[in-house]
Formats: sequence, structure tokens, C-alpha cells
Amino acid sequence: MNLILLTQNTTPIIGQVAWLLGKIMNGIFYVIDFIGIPNIGLAIILFTIVVNLLMTPLNIKQQKFSKLQAKMSPEIQAIEAKYKGRSDQESLMQKNQEVQMVYAKYGVSASGSCVQLLIQMPILFALYRVIYSMPAYVTKIGNTFRVLADKIIAVDGGGFLQDSGVDSISSVVSMYGSSMTNGDLSNGIIDVLNKLSSTDLMTVAGHYDLTQLTYDGQLILSNDTTRGLIDTYNNFLGLNMGDSPSALIRSAWEIGAWGIVIGAVMIPVLSAVTQWINVKLMPQQPTNGNEKASSMAASMKTMNMLMPLMSAWFCFSFPAGMGLYWVAGSVVRSIQQVVINKHIDKMDFDQVIAKNSAKSAKKMEKLKATQEKLNAYASMNTKNIQNKTGAVRPVPDKQKETAAQQDTGPHYERSNAKPGSMMAKANMVKDYNERNNK
Repeated sequence: MNLILLTQNTTPIIGQVAWLLGKIMNGIFYVIDFIGIPNIGLAIILFTIVVNLLMTPLNIKQQKFSKLQAKMSPEIQAIEAKYKGRSDQESLMQKNQEVQMVYAKYGVSASGSCVQLLIQMPILFALYRVIYSMPAYVTKIGNTFRVLADKIIAVDGGGFLQDSGVDSISSVVSMYGSSMTNGDLSNGIIDVLNKLSSTDLMTVAGHYDLTQLTYDGQLILSNDTTRGLIDTYNNFLGLNMGDSPSALIRSAWEIGAWGIVIGAVMIPVLSAVTQWINVKLMPQQPTNGNEKASSMAASMKTMNMLMPLMSAWFCFSFPAGMGLYWVAGSVVRSIQQVVINKHIDKMDFDQVIAKNSAKSAKKMEKLKATQEKLNAYASMNTKNIQNKTGAVRPVPDKQKETAAQQDTGPHYERSNAKPGSMMAKANMVKDYNERNNK
């Protein structure tokens, strides 16, 4: 496994999106640091709000597509019933053509929802990338950890991290410290430090004597009298965003800090509940007795029940900052969904369908005109090719007669027909044909 978390992602598309989102996160953290509250939890909430607001047009478009799909579903099902059991090529072509006409009537594409999903997926992956690896994208956090990494490198090059004998530290190194052995020692050490629990970080700090190091005139790690920068960054409502809820519960249980235990438990619980609410607010597609639609609806219902439970389990194991992102994201999307639903419900979809039908008709006319031009052009090219290859073009009778009249050769001198008579005209045409057919 080759995970270089501090180095910004270079995966095509996702890497570029993560870079852009990282700039947004860095800007948010700079602002809240400037006003005196440099907090990762607050930054995550603001970041989630900003990104979801930016994605609002996509969400509205997707909801419109869902509503239109619900309205045209009976027509699609009627076409399916009409051609049920007919598998010949002609029937399949007619069926596809009729389905395409319905989609054109409503002004939507059969791949509309897929396109929306393809646009949103890189954004979602990039969001996780930025939040899960904050030092890679937030300059001040990265610089703070780098002071610690430089001291560790100066002492033993990170040897203690790799051979500490502490299982929890060794597991983090094996999962996230591969860049330490791939020529990127400083970034690899920061990756590991960023993923260590508070207890393990203090173990490392004690070995390397990191407790007196400062950045920008402030102590980096906490001591008995002063809270360090990293704890200041991570502390949100008494919870360390760098620790997982499971780690928070274990450490808080030992000292009887029941407030922290309750807060740590609430993160996965809220994640599951808010996601469930979010799913319930999403518009449901009608099945109308269609077996295929009913089967898909049943599968979606099962997934909608499992996803909140999976979210709770992941939040229990992942850093609390990731869980906070899921909770904040679900809350923002739920509020956004309520607003979008009200906006969609106020829309006159009959008018939307009429407008889309008019646009579709104009588009079809343009396509038809373009096709006619292409056909005419192709016909002209065919005639030109025939002329170049020496093909004989038929000559109109009037042209033959005119050409024959212009001919002053001996053919007419030998003719006994009276000039201007029918016989004379017939002889002229005959002579013309004989000369041109030789």
C-alpha cells in the first residue's frame, strides 16, 4: 500500500478538485485564525456549508430531473408493456425510438442522473481527501507539524516511530507512513503524527523531547500549564477532532470524564440519525406496479437503511473530524433539501414540459435541416465523382437539337430533307447522337 497523505493527491480529476477544495479550506482556516479562533472543527463546518452551497445548482437540477422522471414514468411503462415479449430487431428499434421521443418531450436525457452523479463523485472523494489530510492543504497546520517532523529527522530519522514497540503507533506507521521509506521522509512523518491519538503523540513527544518546540511564537504541544497549538486546532466542544470516538471514549472512561464520553458517543449516533433524515427527505420514485421499478425501490430502501448504520460504524473508528463532517454535511443537505423541495413544489411542471417540448421540436427541426443539407451535399459529391470517372451524362433532347443546329458540317449538306422540316430535325438529332457515341 502506497499512501502519501501529506503530499497532495495527484489522481486525475480528483487531485485537481482536491487542490481547489484545499484552497477553500485553507482560506477558511486563515480567516478564522485571523479572528482568533483557529479551530479545525469550526473550519470543517464552514467548509461543508460553502461546498454544499456551491453544489446547490447541481442538486436543484437533479431534483427537477427526478420530478420529471416521475411524471414521464407512466408513459415509459406503457411503451414497455406495448413491446413486452417482442424481441425482434424492428420492434426493439421502434421501442427505443418511442422511448427517446418521450425523453425529448420532457426535455431530459436518459443519462441525466448519471451525469449528475459523475460530476458529484469526484467532489465527494476530494472532500474526504482534504478533511482526512488537513496538513496537506491547510498551510498553518502543515507548518506546525513540520517543526515536529524536522526535530524527529534530526534525532534519528524517524527510527523510533518505526520501531517503538507500541502497537497503536506501529499500526499507524504501517498504514500511513509508507512515504517515510519512499524518499519523502518529512511528509511521511507528518502523515503519521497527524493520525496518532493524543496519547500516542505525547509518547512520541516524550521520546524526542518535542514539548518545548514552538511555531510562530506559540507552543506546539500542550504541557501541564499551557495548551499547545495542535490541541487548540483540534479541540471542538471539548472533543479532540484528531482522535476517533472509540479512542476518546477509552481515554475519557479511565479518568471519569463523562462529558467527553457522551460527546464521543453522540458523533456516530448523530451521523446515523441525520443521514436517515436526509434520506427520508429525498423524493421517492413511484413504482406504479412496475416489477422492475418495485425491485429497484426495494433495493434502494435496503441501502437507505444500511448506509446510516455503516456511517455510524465508520464514525466510531475514524477521526472525530471526519464524523463531524458527516454530521454537518447531513444537516446542511437536509436543510437544503427542504428548501429545494419547496422550490420544486412551486414549479408549474406542465409549463416546464411545454417549454421543453418546444425546445425539443426546434432541435429536431435543426437536426432535420442539417441532415437534408448533408444528404444534398453527398448527392452533389456523387455526381462530381461520376463526372470525373467519365460516366456518360444524359443530354436533354432540346440540348441535342440546339447542338445539332449549330453544327455546320457536311452531314447536313448531304441531307435531302427540307430545312426546318420534321425530317431535317430528326436527321440533326440522329447525326448528333452518332458523333457523340463513337
